Amino acid sequence: RGPRRLSSGASPGMEELLRRSVPSLPPYETKEKAPPPAELRGAEFVRFYRGLQPGPPRAELLTRLARDFGVEHGRVAEAAAKVLQAREQRREPGALLQAEDRLRYYLNPRYRGLFQHLGRLEGGLRFLVELRADLMEGLASKAVDGPHVKEMNGVLKNMLSEWFSTGFLNLERVTWQSPCEVLQKVSDSEAVHPVRNWVDMKRRVGAYRRCYFFSHCAIPGEPLIVLHVALTSDISSSIQTIVKEVPPLETEDPEKITTAIFYSISLTQQGLQGVELGTHLIKRVVKELQKELPQIEAFSTLSPIPGFTKWLVGLLSSQTKEQGRNELFTESEWQEIAEITGDSTTETLKKLLNTNEWVRSEKLMEVLHPPLMRLCAWYLYGEKHRGYALNPVANFHLQNGSVLWRINWMGDTSPRGLGASCGMMVNYRYFLGETASNSALYLGSKQVQASEQVLALVSQFQQNSKL
Repeated sequence: RGPRRLSSGASPGMEELLRRSVPSLPPYETKEKAPPPAELRGAEFVRFYRGLQPGPPRAELLTRLARDFGVEHGRVAEAAAKVLQAREQRREPGALLQAEDRLRYYLNPRYRGLFQHLGRLEGGLRFLVELRADLMEGLASKAVDGPHVKEMNGVLKNMLSEWFSTGFLNLERVTWQSPCEVLQKVSDSEAVHPVRNWVDMKRRVGAYRRCYFFSHCAIPGEPLIVLHVALTSDISSSIQTIVKEVPPLETEDPEKITTAIFYSISLTQQGLQGVELGTHLIKRVVKELQKELPQIEAFSTLSPIPGFTKWLVGLLSSQTKEQGRNELFTESEWQEIAEITGDSTTETLKKLLNTNEWVRSEKLMEVLHPPLMRLCAWYLYGEKHRGYALNPVANFHLQNGSVLWRINWMGDTSPRGLGASCGMMVNYRYFLGETASNSALYLGSKQVQASEQVLALVSQFQQNSKL
């Protein structure tokens, strides 16, 4: 169902504002000579929009902007007919190319002109990022819906991707001497391992730690995406050793550092979702670390596995419904589980997994260790969405050319880690000489590069669990 058409009397102020703010697409012949819209119009639109309450009032404006100020379909049809005509008449290449250029021009929605104009205003880029965050929130909650709004979201995302390309981004390092607002923003935006307090924050930017962010030349000093790095002597298998609370008194000894662990990457601006910042940030940080600490030999992540527990509990439910019994575990594993839980159905086990209670029983943890490791390996390696890894974190690092290197039992024993992934974490290794070819293999033929440990676990899954 498309968005509700509002009666023309619903919001005359809004209608009038949109008419004034959204420039008409000038005829193709005069496109170079068309005067730019008056700056006051753009500033008026920003003021009006910010004056609206978040939620339905903004959703109404965004819906109308997308629906009533999009592509002019009549002009597109005419221009498309001219392209076909030029091809059929086999006219010289210049005429065909011009007909195609005209079509390309008329395929621009009118609101694109408004966004372009706003992007040039002081503070306009920040405003467009906020506007897209509202748009994405509206689409997620279904407050705004329909093909026009989805199309506008895509257009704005592509425009932001151009404006936020690497040439406009500055890499900045956060230290305890950084401005207080920057430390606060980095702390607030930490989405993977929440910062507990200032002592914890001091630790994360202190000795054996690095924290970097990208800012944009039009929004200086504002962290857009943040990457936390631990400098260690081996590839960490547990987040507790990285974010534990210890007083940051030690001075750094470069001889103890051979490995860089990327343990958290967080986008601070929801309006930049889907704009390729994370990949560029990791590449830039690798170069920075190689310059500062050339002795580093290994680059690896220590990553969460969001969605694993949910996937597993879903499988337990669907398998039981279909077969009346469960085939994720071997007979002997299931017998042991049933003995400990006192329940030969999956109900108690599902409840224990959902509430994190299973880790209170050492016996149960011991029995579940082998099956959960092989199920997790399969979830990361074998579960797909359109041929690529279903898990979003896995998909991100595999696209960047990393290797699915090691699954770590009880890598994150926080309530959040247990709830999301039964306490497991994973290392994605970046072998710098191979990332380009790995990335091409994954993107082109959907092949996942994995270590022997992971492949052995996948093979155990194929022998012992049936899906």
